[in-house]
Amino acid sequence: MTRDRARQEIERLSRLLRRYQHEYYVLSKPSVSDLEYDRLFDRLLALEKEFPGLRQPESPSQRVGSDLTQELPEVPHTIPVLSLDKAYTPTEVQSWIEKTRRNAGGELSFFVEEKIDGSSIVLYYERGALRRALTRGNGLVGNDVTANVKTIGAVPLRLFGAATLAARGEIFLPRSQFERLNREAAQAEAGEPAYANPRNLASGTLHRVKSAEVAAVPLDITVYEGFFATPFATHLEILEELEALGFKLNRNIGFFSAHEDLGRIRSRHPLWRVGRLEEMPAYLAAAQARRQSLDYDIDGLVVKVNETEARERLGFTGHHPRWALAFKFEAPAAETVVERIDVQVGRTGRITPVARVRPVRVSGSTISNVTLHNQDYIDLLELALGDRVSVSKRGDVIPAVEGVLEKNEQGNTTWKMPQECPSCRSPLLRQGGHQFCPNPQCPDQIRGRIHFFAGRGQMDIEGLGPETLDLLLDQGLIRDVADLYRFDPNALLSLPGFGEKKVALIRAGLEKSKEKPYRTVLQSLGIPEVGQKVTELLAEAGYRDIDSLLAAVDRQDPAPFTAIHGIGEKIAQTLLQELSRQEVRRRIAGLREAGLRFREAPAEEAGPAGAFRGQTWCVSGSFEAFKPREQALEEVKKRGGKVSASVTTRTTHLLAGPGAGSKLDKARGLGIRIVGEEEFLTLLKSSPL
Repeated sequence: MTRDRARQEIERLSRLLRRYQHEYYVLSKPSVSDLEYDRLFDRLLALEKEFPGLRQPESPSQRVGSDLTQELPEVPHTIPVLSLDKAYTPTEVQSWIEKTRRNAGGELSFFVEEKIDGSSIVLYYERGALRRALTRGNGLVGNDVTANVKTIGAVPLRLFGAATLAARGEIFLPRSQFERLNREAAQAEAGEPAYANPRNLASGTLHRVKSAEVAAVPLDITVYEGFFATPFATHLEILEELEALGFKLNRNIGFFSAHEDLGRIRSRHPLWRVGRLEEMPAYLAAAQARRQSLDYDIDGLVVKVNETEARERLGFTGHHPRWALAFKFEAPAAETVVERIDVQVGRTGRITPVARVRPVRVSGSTISNVTLHNQDYIDLLELALGDRVSVSKRGDVIPAVEGVLEKNEQGNTTWKMPQECPSCRSPLLRQGGHQFCPNPQCPDQIRGRIHFFAGRGQMDIEGLGPETLDLLLDQGLIRDVADLYRFDPNALLSLPGFGEKKVALIRAGLEKSKEKPYRTVLQSLGIPEVGQKVTELLAEAGYRDIDSLLAAVDRQDPAPFTAIHGIGEKIAQTLLQELSRQEVRRRIAGLREAGLRFREAPAEEAGPAGAFRGQTWCVSGSFEAFKPREQALEEVKKRGGKVSASVTTRTTHLLAGPGAGSKLDKARGLGIRIVGEEEFLTLLKSSPL
């Protein structure tokens, strides 16, 4: 192919792919199949590889991210990136509106937009192409995170027009995605959620130095303000132009005016709440009430003047514009007292301080335990025993100490982490922001590993619940994971509460667990970072048995692992380190000797031909025949299907039971086939193994 012909084809493919990306990420209305999209994308990659000089910075291929270490240099903003003045009651909002109308000297209309709790970003475009993305920084200078932002599908790399502008927006992580990532991280780490809230994870991800790691986190964005070379007369026109250029706007928008033609605006924007100024207080209350039903966190609403000429007359202070106001929601909170701080040891050795507070009701539940994360967090609060503190539920879910309200009268100073492990007395080591017990034989680590291995979502050994496992440990019948298959269950017959029937159930549960597939066994070992997703990536990359995986580890070269899309340097180094440990090798040898599967069955390796081959299933809700529900997904895999933790355009079927949540709504929106439990059981019966 000639260079000119290649240029034409690259431009054609880029136009198509940009359109398809906009349909998928912004409109949620894909018009082509994943197979067709992948075919076009692979064709573009091949041409750009053959003609590297023709690759453009805004090419759709540039979303994938790079493993090359990049700095995040500081770059000055070319627009004012100010904070907002704040109000905390509807009365304060109403007073601000009245004052603003007086100061503007004319009739005004107002927008009300959700204040998404994420990471502020400014996108700079030149002649329609994304040239730079800067964090807010200090308002004058921000960090250049362009390579990271390019990995976000909803950010247009090239606009539907040759506009030059700066667009302000908020990058965030949907709650549903945050919960999924937290579950996976909890499996890989210490059985505890690894991230405090979606905002922290979104912000931390955006500041990573490797964009390939950012690409693995499903960040999203909404844009709420545009700065053009030729100004528009109203914010309404700005929003309409931003949407026409291909930006994703928040759909929950309120518009209130005493003089505009409201019927005309309603007809153009049927999803907006359009009304007269006196209707705004009711809208503020309704918007605050619906925050629990959203798939993203908001910490308030932003009220802003619509008319840009009035904005110019109102002007700015050194801190904020006078034409916009943040109506902040107070997080559900209560006061209590820190009675003591305990230290917990996770299965990976991670040390976590936990505040035991005087029980207090917050948002309908009683809080008595609050995770304090690490010593840095405690130092930031200057927290001491006996302090009176404000306790909230961040995101209305996660208990957190927000601040110290009153210092203790006993003279206690800021609490400090012990120097020794509370379980085995080994000196603690600091790694990053956390401290770890380095002793793999630490009793609490052993207990955590065994609980994790046998628990739901892992080997799920029937009859061996937490209390029974603790009893086995306390009686000295087991000392490591492999001992579960070595001890004689009949030894329990002499203990209270254990009869022949219960012991037979435990024995059967152990035997049944030996049928679990290799991937489940691998993730149940509790190796940090190696949860369900990483296990799937390793197997799909060819590491379908433990011997091939250990052989790669023995070479101590991270490159074969970092070459797998979705596995970065951190995960690769963790694999090399953890799977080289002698105690881990002994554990694997013991489990292999017990008869557990450390190799995928030939049918699995080849991609089994079955009734579900070519299908990708997701699950949501609860079921009578599948407890836990992951058992249903195992049946899918046995019959040649693939499984997914979330609903995407690649998902073909959603198995939905009572209590199915946002996954069901998304599946309906994407036209994915919904299957109930009864139909699923019928499908299984018609496709026996």
